[in-house]
Amino acid sequence: MSQTALLFDLDGTLIDSIGLLLECMQYAFAERDRVPTTAEWVAGIGTPLRTQLHAWCTDAADVEAMVGRYRDYQDLHLERLTTPFPEVLDTIQWARAAGYPTAIVTSKGKGMTKRSLDHVGLGDAFDAVVTFEETTRHKPLPDPVWLALERLGANANAALFVGDSPHDMHAGRAAGVTTAAALWGPFSREELADAQPNHWLSRFGQLREILEGR
Repeated sequence: MSQTALLFDLDGTLIDSIGLLLECMQYAFAERDRVPTTAEWVAGIGTPLRTQLHAWCTDAADVEAMVGRYRDYQDLHLERLTTPFPEVLDTIQWARAAGYPTAIVTSKGKGMTKRSLDHVGLGDAFDAVVTFEETTRHKPLPDPVWLALERLGANANAALFVGDSPHDMHAGRAAGVTTAAALWGPFSREELADAQPNHWLSRFGQLREILEGR
């Protein structure tokens, strides 16, 4: 019997980068009249950056200018404000040794995804990495999850998607995979509950318990 394919969101799930994302937002909006609140910005984490910015910008050119400001800050401060969550490195190492196929499914861009994974010691830990550039439609739609399954050669009914946002849970459910909600990210249990995850994780190490059927 083949091993369960393990799919993971990145920001807020494997890596603690939420402080970085908020500081990037604050820098990008520093001289603007309309500024999202922390809660408004957090609600969009897990969707593509341009999608988040669209509601706060006047036109496409304005969005691109804001992306530039955001990326400038991110480029300078990524390593300072990015760490792996507890138990992530050991659990991923265990999963790899046990033969579980692994993939990243993120709305982050390819360059920053690679840089983030390399920084926390996960640069070679995944069999597939699906980033923003690789699908036309993004989470909460299922396309990135489907692409990860395709690259792993895995079936949806034998896959588990771990994420910290409702966008992850909705994408996983739409793709037909089992979902597990991470409670250490910026979203509350109440916010995640509407997306009806199959499992709840209060710490990353619980993933092993789920997989071993405990």
